[in-house]
Amino acid sequence: MAKKKVKNSLSTFVNTILTIFGEHPFKPMNYKQIAKIMSVRDAAGKDVIYQILVTLHKEGKLIEDKPYRYLLHPDFIHEYGPKPQFVTGTVDMKSTGKAYVIPDEEGEDIFIAANNTGKALHGDKVKVAMFPKRKTKKTEGEIVEIIQRAKTDFVGIFSLSHGFAFVISDRQTMPLDIYVPKGKYKNAKDGQKVIVHLTDWPDNARNPFGEVVKVLGNPGENNVEMQSILAEYEYPLDFPKAVEKEAKNISEKIKASEIKKRRDFRDVFTVTIDPHDAKDFDDALSLRYLNNGNFEVGVHIADVSHYVQPGSAIDEEAQQRGTSVYLVDRTIPMLPEKLCNMVCSLRPDEEKLAFSTVFELNENADIVNTWIGKTVIKSNRRYAYEEVQNMIEGADGDNKKELMTLNDLATKLRAKRMQEGCINFHSEEVKFILDENGKPIDTYVKVQKEANMLIEDFMLLANKTIAETMAKPSSRFKDYTFVFRIHDEPNPEKLYNFIQLVSKLGYTMNISSREKLVKSYNALFDAVDGKGEKNLVESVAIRTMAKAIYSTNNIGHYGLAFPYYTHFTSPIRRYPDLMVHRLIERYLIENQPSADRDEYESLCLHASEMEKRAAEMERESVKYKQAEYLQDQIGKVFDGLISGISKWGIYVELKDSKCEGLIRYADLNDDFYYLDEENFRVIGQDYGNIYQLGDEVKIQVKSVNLIKKQLDFTLVSSNTPKKKSKKNIKYR
Repeated sequence: MAKKKVKNSLSTFVNTILTIFGEHPFKPMNYKQIAKIMSVRDAAGKDVIYQILVTLHKEGKLIEDKPYRYLLHPDFIHEYGPKPQFVTGTVDMKSTGKAYVIPDEEGEDIFIAANNTGKALHGDKVKVAMFPKRKTKKTEGEIVEIIQRAKTDFVGIFSLSHGFAFVISDRQTMPLDIYVPKGKYKNAKDGQKVIVHLTDWPDNARNPFGEVVKVLGNPGENNVEMQSILAEYEYPLDFPKAVEKEAKNISEKIKASEIKKRRDFRDVFTVTIDPHDAKDFDDALSLRYLNNGNFEVGVHIADVSHYVQPGSAIDEEAQQRGTSVYLVDRTIPMLPEKLCNMVCSLRPDEEKLAFSTVFELNENADIVNTWIGKTVIKSNRRYAYEEVQNMIEGADGDNKKELMTLNDLATKLRAKRMQEGCINFHSEEVKFILDENGKPIDTYVKVQKEANMLIEDFMLLANKTIAETMAKPSSRFKDYTFVFRIHDEPNPEKLYNFIQLVSKLGYTMNISSREKLVKSYNALFDAVDGKGEKNLVESVAIRTMAKAIYSTNNIGHYGLAFPYYTHFTSPIRRYPDLMVHRLIERYLIENQPSADRDEYESLCLHASEMEKRAAEMERESVKYKQAEYLQDQIGKVFDGLISGISKWGIYVELKDSKCEGLIRYADLNDDFYYLDEENFRVIGQDYGNIYQLGDEVKIQVKSVNLIKKQLDFTLVSSNTPKKKSKKNIKYR
């Protein structure tokens, strides 16, 4: 009995020692330190501790970090260390296999070593067991559970060799190839692009298993690459048959009984102004000169809600898509073509159903009266932006008087908006001239001119008015569920970093109040206009701001300085606008009670996510076309601006095409460069040459990787003054 008691005591002693090591997993300790923690002072007790440490080391439970100083082996940390904390978040996977988890709650990103990612993939919602924090190390953990897969379909190259097949994903965030068992090839041939669906990931397998569900074709072909982008983001390539059938059965003829319910604008001057290649015209403007000297301006929006009923196949598909997607060479519509380009589209000389906001404005563009309701219209003329712009600049044209009146009113509305604190963000959009095969043969930058702003000003007015009507404190609908377009204040950390950047470039900003910050932004945009750092400052300024999203919880729109704002003007291409139309009809016309807030908030979250995904798809298509454009320009020299500095090299954006490529440090063979990250520059160690954000440079196109959409440049010359090395200076 006595021996058993001694044995149990020794076991408790050993567990206590292991627990001490578990509580200090990164601190190597010897037997004296353990004895001190355990308050063992006698020599015999210390000797027992020493012997236990030696035995535990032999058993593999301790590792000898330094002579006679031990650490708990990582395999036993969870057993003897403190109970792990768990955090949920989203995986940001790197091409190397390591990852970061962005916590759901506020907090530092969690580093996940490649051997601790488990079977998680990029974008997955996961549960992380946190490791005890080291004093000077990053927050670290291990993924222990996959709560929700972000995606199960991947686009990649089908590789068949020696009877084994894998799909090599296009995405750099997918570090593993997907194994495809025999019989699951779907007739794919080696080297073709395919869509593969994840089916399994056995415990003992390093790679996930999948099956080919669609063969897209040969990489490098325009249609294959555009479809690859859509498939990678899981955006449908085709409409389901049930949707097409429903659309086919919709009548284009408007019933006389429906016209009687609506305000008739068919005899009022009405026009659409859109890009020259547009097919879906979802907004029109009408103008009538009133006897009292005022102007009646109607903002007429396609009444999609009349044709697309809740719960229909078309509605469910539109809800899932959330938005139309605009790739470089095509539009993938939210609605079937018959609706978006025919039935709903406000085409000239055709009677169309609309949902309208009609304003009475005086000569100062002050709002005298507003009316909101359903209408029937007939557009007199379809204009391209370029036609109207030419008239604004002095050319003659059809209905010039009416168009100039609209432009004059829009200009006054814009001036008021700027005076009230709107941030005048600038952004440049690159466009491509394509040949008959979709191959880019030239590029140009789309410039926002007055004709574009004319339409934008009236659309902003309509969106703002609708939101105010629904949500102002004086509105009887103020507590009703509604869909808002909200935009939060800038992230303080991003704003601080932006201020640091512009201060290095010689500019100052005042952030003491919102009003002064807005003035600083607008003054900054004016100051950089025409300068080398213009694109850099404007693009970073936009990234500084929060993303605008949809929500039933209104916080206002910071960038526009609107306390109430929504999206009402594009229901053909945005599902939230269709939701807004339905809510207005429900409340204003039908006098129905409030809709379910949780249901609409869920729809808002999905629409915001799909909008983000659409923007990413559009960027991917632009990057592909830029790479394709430069593929035929290898060896040619272009003017560019340094747009980024990283540990990999210097990023340069070409002035005309806006293509961005990398000058790798290995290709800067005139010196050894080190990164001065704080000042956004690199400095030559021997000669002191400096390359900084915004610098003008000449580059030569070195190589193009079309599949990865990567461009490599070499430096030809820059406007940076050369400095002589001290070792070459001759002293007299």
